[in-house]
Amino acid sequence: MLYLAQVHKNEFLDQLQLRLLARQEAENMWTIIPEEAFILLGKSKTLAEKLLVLVELSPTGEIEKLEEATNWVLEVVKTYLTTGITPEFLREETERAEQWRQNLTLQTQDLARRSLELEARREQIQALEESLKREKNGIKEES
Repeated sequence: MLYLAQVHKNEFLDQLQLRLLARQEAENMWTIIPEEAFILLGKSKTLAEKLLVLVELSPTGEIEKLEEATNWVLEVVKTYLTTGITPEFLREETERAEQWRQNLTLQTQDLARRSLELEARREQIQALEESLKREKNGIKEES
């Protein structure tokens, strides 16, 4: 699984460690990790403290891949932040989509109601036609 992490120095062990900040859930969906979660890097790794990295962890928690996150962060900025896509913009779009959905639901309900009314009127007209035919046949038989 892919994580965004920050390099920290563990003073007690005199080793570098990664503080996991976020976890990738899907291609463009990440979840913030609210609790502090650390992975020891060991003494052999030489990374700058506070550096952001992308780390791929195996299901057992072993580091499979570690790379600097600068290019990834720049790509996120380029893709989402230079076009004006802000959390507020996304909230507004979500609200607009919900309003459209509600409006379409109301229109669908109104169309269904009208369809039922038309069907009832059609049945009334057929019943009147049948009644008129019977009356007409009844008048012919009397004469």
